[in-house]
Amino acid sequence: MFETLLAPGNTGLASTLVLYSFVIAAGIYLGKLKFGGVSLGVTFVLFVGILMGHFGYTVNPEVLKFIREFGLILFIFAIGLQVGPAFFSSFKKGGVRLNVLAVIMVVLNVGIAVAIYLIGQGSISIEAITGVMSGAVTNTPGLAAAQQAANNPDAADTMAMGYAAAYPLGVCGIIISILILRKVFRIDLKKEVKQLEDEAAEEQNAPSVLSFEVTNKLVNGLSLRQLHDVIHCDFVVSRLLNAYNEVIIPTSETLIRVGDKVKVVMSANDEMSFSALLGPKIEMEWEETPSEVVSRRILLTRPKYNGVTLGQLRLHSGYQLNATRVNRSGVDLLASPGLRLQMGDRITVVGHLNDISRLSDKLGNSMKRLNEPNLITIFLGILFGILLGSIDVGFGMKLGLAGGPLVVAILLSRFGYKAKLITYTSSSASMLMRELGISLFLASVGIAAGKTFAPTVFNITGMWWVIYGFIITVVPLLIVGFIARKVYKINFLHIMGLLSGGYTDPPALAYASGSSQSDAPAVAYSTVYPLTMFLRVVAAQVLILAFF
Repeated sequence: MFETLLAPGNTGLASTLVLYSFVIAAGIYLGKLKFGGVSLGVTFVLFVGILMGHFGYTVNPEVLKFIREFGLILFIFAIGLQVGPAFFSSFKKGGVRLNVLAVIMVVLNVGIAVAIYLIGQGSISIEAITGVMSGAVTNTPGLAAAQQAANNPDAADTMAMGYAAAYPLGVCGIIISILILRKVFRIDLKKEVKQLEDEAAEEQNAPSVLSFEVTNKLVNGLSLRQLHDVIHCDFVVSRLLNAYNEVIIPTSETLIRVGDKVKVVMSANDEMSFSALLGPKIEMEWEETPSEVVSRRILLTRPKYNGVTLGQLRLHSGYQLNATRVNRSGVDLLASPGLRLQMGDRITVVGHLNDISRLSDKLGNSMKRLNEPNLITIFLGILFGILLGSIDVGFGMKLGLAGGPLVVAILLSRFGYKAKLITYTSSSASMLMRELGISLFLASVGIAAGKTFAPTVFNITGMWWVIYGFIITVVPLLIVGFIARKVYKINFLHIMGLLSGGYTDPPALAYASGSSQSDAPAVAYSTVYPLTMFLRVVAAQVLILAFF
């Protein structure tokens, strides 16, 4: 019975489960092995699937299609929830330039792929060059979107083989391009890190906590509300030590007196304004000052407060508390009244312990609640994503099972609070959904393509696919890298993140971060990743719909 279960050609349910389990487990394990300091990660599941398909292991076509499409939807939707909050903000400030350069890379990739197809008509099909392009830019969602748009099993298999042929050199090509650019511009990574540290010291905009002694008689008797009118910036006075040596929690009506000492949360850029208006900056240990006032962080876990502004909590009038900072996904935000709260936010408040306890009960402050999955939002999002993907958006093009859920997930993660939907997903839950989805998809693609992979790829045709893929990978990287450094003088650490994020490639990012011992590449990577991921998915579909 055991031998029958593992026999090639057996398409029974138990055999299918055994096959998928083996392919995914073996692929993930082998993907962790490093070759030249680089690992292929979960993508190795594709190669194990191809190997098993080559040796005759098959799955019922309808079952394989269902698993492939369901895995794709899970993966794409999880990606959308992940990148959604940063999708719109990535266009702000310096992110605009990086995103423009990333768009140029996408356009160049597609342009080179189309040029190869048109020049070599008859020698390479559009489905093959689309798969090669997706592998060359190491973008699995693009492959999935193109396969779904073609809606043809043979075309899907051809794309998978092109993807598999181009992917290994796609990963290596990014790293090779980084090394070439580093050599050409004679980059000293230590100097690049030092430059970023100096710039960060000058342009730091994160909330800064400072203490001042009021010595300016011109502000004597002004309320904090009036002080806001004088200093045109966001700030919070969290504590005030008055002439009677009492630490109080000030409200907007609290009067400032000469001799008062205040603790202020603001942007570091505004420090000079406060010093000029109030008085000198002082060093003061507020926690050691005798007082019943304490500082605590409260976790927002009640769905009813998802999307409300901080001002709507009425912390001053209802709780005698001051909010100083809001930590969201590891980033501190200034607690301005107009800031909209999201599930999972950690609000730093200052006040009496009893008042803080009352607010904690109101906001939830329960880590257990955050660990509960919001399945309603996930499946509603998938439902509307599939519906959106089935709509003809013009010229016969549909967003499909890849684009539809991606767009809906991005919109939900950004605006879901308006419909009272909780989009918060713990990092572990998001990772599980994403990795499970991509593993099921890659295993299905590999098993389906395995039968014809070797005869197609290991010949002169496959050799040209590898060459085409390497050209599609390297040429845009070198062009954009040269523009970024020579024309815009962008720090090389950000260039490494730009090139890795433009190809949505984690192994290349790992190399960039490891070689520089800095988080700067990851910052640039996350800046361009949302828009690039979206464009990669759309571009692959457009290529198929335009020429298939």
